[in-house]
Amino acid sequence: MKIAVNTRLLLKNKLEGVGWFTYETLKRMTVQHPDYKFYFIFDRSYNQEFIFSKNIIPVVIGPPSRHPVLWYIWFNWSLASVFKRIKPDLFLSPEGYICLNTNVKTINVMHDIAYEHYPESIPTLVKAYYKYYYPKFARKANRIATVSEFSKNDLVKTYQIEPDKIKVIYNGCNESFRTLNEVENEITRQKWSGGKPYYIYVGGINPRKNINNLLLAFDKFKTDSQSDIKLLLVGKKGFGFEETEKALNHLKSKYDIKFLGRIEDSYEVNKLISASIAMTYVSVFEGFGIPCLEAMRCGTAVITSNTSSMPEVCGDAALYVDPLSIESISGALKTLSANAELRQSLVEKGAVQSQKFSWQKTTDLLWEMIEECINE
Repeated sequence: MKIAVNTRLLLKNKLEGVGWFTYETLKRMTVQHPDYKFYFIFDRSYNQEFIFSKNIIPVVIGPPSRHPVLWYIWFNWSLASVFKRIKPDLFLSPEGYICLNTNVKTINVMHDIAYEHYPESIPTLVKAYYKYYYPKFARKANRIATVSEFSKNDLVKTYQIEPDKIKVIYNGCNESFRTLNEVENEITRQKWSGGKPYYIYVGGINPRKNINNLLLAFDKFKTDSQSDIKLLLVGKKGFGFEETEKALNHLKSKYDIKFLGRIEDSYEVNKLISASIAMTYVSVFEGFGIPCLEAMRCGTAVITSNTSSMPEVCGDAALYVDPLSIESISGALKTLSANAELRQSLVEKGAVQSQKFSWQKTTDLLWEMIEECINE
């Protein structure tokens, strides 16, 4: 059997949410199923570390596609040409985009359709592409995988997709993440926050992640409490960051807030999370929310939103807030900073909750779906 895979997002030192899903599932799947041939289709030269096993055949086709016009060409024409040549039994796309000009059976992993609800989070041309093509991608695919019941229900309601066509396959998280001892935590605090306690955020810096409300809530918390706690944010600055900078410059506590940018070293991220008071992940909309699980694995409490998929993923192992309420977020920051017993309770519950999710479980469910689709 031949399986063609869109591996466009396997980029050295640039893996993000969907890229990590692609990496973690494929590195297991290809090794565990040596009797299958996997055609990894890249849009540019690839790094050899992504060729996980001998049954992988890398294919590079142009044009390099990082723009809606080039997405259209690559997915609808370049892929179609490759399919005619290799004749795969199935096409797997882990990122939501698929080829419309083919009859090859297709599984599309659609993580969320946040753009439908928060269109201001993305550039105009990208938004237009999503609006036109995403419904087509959803309807064209033979099967759809998504990462939460919330996202499944959203796809059913928004695109009128039959529920039986969609399978929920939860994400895992970085399994090397772990709780570190207090000596290590203190070294991390000395390095990043001058030895002061801090809250942390890990993820993209864009409007959907609700960074501005987090900053405003932190500023209120600092004004009300007069504490020396800081806020560290780890992640790539994305579309709309100019508004975040404007908000930051008006805050009394702006010198207690540090944007650390993207940190490639996962162990350094592990240390930053482990040494924090809590993960503050108050996004307005998430298909899943991997940083919450990462915090649980690091033995760190979680503050997160009471909306979208967050309660489904975090269960009873988080302190929930209304992401649109500065008062709600600020109150949670105050509560956790003062209540060590509650923090410890959330840590213990998080250790249990995080065990419900793993990349191996994700891979197994995705493989079941592949076999079902091929055999239909």
